[in-house]
Amino acid sequence: MQTRFDVLIRRGLVFDGTGAAPRQADVGVLDGRVVAISEVPLNPHHASRVIEADGLWVTPGFIDIHTHYDAELLIAPGLQESVRHGVTTCFVGSCSISMVCADAEDACDIFTRVESIPREYVLPVLQTVKTWHDPQGYARHLESLPLGPNIASFLGHSDLRTAVMGLDRAVDPHARPTTAEMNRMEGLLNQAIDEGLLGLSAMTNPWDKVDGNRHRSAALPSTYATWKEYRRLHGLLRRRGAILQSAPNLNNPINAVFYMATSAALGIRRKLKTTLITLMDIKARPGLDKLTAAGARLFNNFLGAAFRLQALPQPFQVYADGIDFVVFEEFPAGEAALHLKQDLDRNRLFSDPVYRERFRKEYMRRWGGRVWHRDFGDAAIMNCPDPKLVGRTIRDVARERGEHEALVFLDLVIEHGRGLRWSTIIGNHNPDRIRVNLNDSAAIVGFSDAGAHLRNMAFYNFGLWMLQLAVMDTPAMSPQKAVWRLTGEIGDWFDLEIGKLLPGRQADIVVLDPQALRRTDLGQYAEAAFDELGGLRRVVNRNDGIIKATLINGQVAWADDAPSPDLGKARHFGRFLRRRAQA
Repeated sequence: MQTRFDVLIRRGLVFDGTGAAPRQADVGVLDGRVVAISEVPLNPHHASRVIEADGLWVTPGFIDIHTHYDAELLIAPGLQESVRHGVTTCFVGSCSISMVCADAEDACDIFTRVESIPREYVLPVLQTVKTWHDPQGYARHLESLPLGPNIASFLGHSDLRTAVMGLDRAVDPHARPTTAEMNRMEGLLNQAIDEGLLGLSAMTNPWDKVDGNRHRSAALPSTYATWKEYRRLHGLLRRRGAILQSAPNLNNPINAVFYMATSAALGIRRKLKTTLITLMDIKARPGLDKLTAAGARLFNNFLGAAFRLQALPQPFQVYADGIDFVVFEEFPAGEAALHLKQDLDRNRLFSDPVYRERFRKEYMRRWGGRVWHRDFGDAAIMNCPDPKLVGRTIRDVARERGEHEALVFLDLVIEHGRGLRWSTIIGNHNPDRIRVNLNDSAAIVGFSDAGAHLRNMAFYNFGLWMLQLAVMDTPAMSPQKAVWRLTGEIGDWFDLEIGKLLPGRQADIVVLDPQALRRTDLGQYAEAAFDELGGLRRVVNRNDGIIKATLINGQVAWADDAPSPDLGKARHFGRFLRRRAQA
């Protein structure tokens, strides 16, 4: 038995991430690895640091499979908002957007508007630090950073397409990659897989738009690709045993079936691991989650697919300052408003009678692709220069003024601009559907979108929501299953050596208080200044008292509701995770 430990976690209820029943044990950590798990108490005098965990849970660190931390990890690599909630690994490069191949300005412009992060902060950082233009250079840069959590990455198709074709042609709906360009794309994707990146992320939904002045409001480059181009890249992923992540075209939900078919072996080829966003009960599309999950199970069980839908374990509550929110990209009138940068220009547009009628009609339209329910009766005003409006819905204000709610919304934006802060829940409003979806075999837990939409949403604490479902009076699942779905299942599916608390494994560990978890309202609203982005106030989660310690690579990164002084400064916490090569 090992007799020396850097950290000894004593008498906690240990969940190993395999789905096995927990057991009370001591966990010893040395040189970044778990070296002992003993039901017999270990000698605390042999440890440099002791964490008393009697009455607490000890679990593998949580894995966040869907973030957009691509810019933040270059600016503030500690990623404290995730670490404080027990996240020890984050995936970047989602939804076709990565910062691997394209030059600084192109990488910025395909990222900032989509993810609602101010371009004026991101562009100077990229222009200063981005010296790489290929996966090898990106991997080396990640390895040079003082990362907080571990980082795994996809190569984004929009990034890849832009780097090879140039942004001008990458967003030209009539342009097609030449043979040489396709060969170059395949070469870079092969290099990405060789460097341990997870695979390719793509985007077929046309609502996400390019920032900047050169091609402002063009859709992301990935959306302009033909299925011929996709099939060629998918074929490479299939041959290499890599992974595809994407988002369906929400104007044509049948598009998701093509992804399921792409994943399937069909008895004649290798299956392609594919994960899509998202398995969610959406107010605007009731029942779509049931249909999508049923389709995924059909393809997985009978057609040899390896298809997973990313599922969030909490209400999808969002916030907006005036009209600054991505849901308005869903319809042309909203897109026209977001195309304009200056408030003066927007207000002039909002005052135009022709535009106002167009906005009203498109807001009222119930057919076609949409995620937002477009119901201002379900939109509460949280803050406003006029205090009499706070706490009321926009529809209430419209009735008082005797005007249509869509037009009153435009008037309120003219009157108060971004000072009009309002909120709604887009999906996951039914707790019973959340429970069903999180137990579905086609689900994989994730889709926090951490690092994006800083003023619009905060799901950094998704892992706590998941575990809370297991400690309720009527639990959605056993605690060990909830832990497994957050950790070991994800590590195994993505072929990464993480997610399990076993001897010899990297010591990514969470110590948490299940009683505090049970009694805490995880949905409390909070904001915090993002100092590295000029003090921008971002929406965060604050659930102090639940997470007692977060260990990453055997180092205590978070304890007693505070970060380690070295987090984001020293290189002994997270590391760049290279995916295991597949035969």
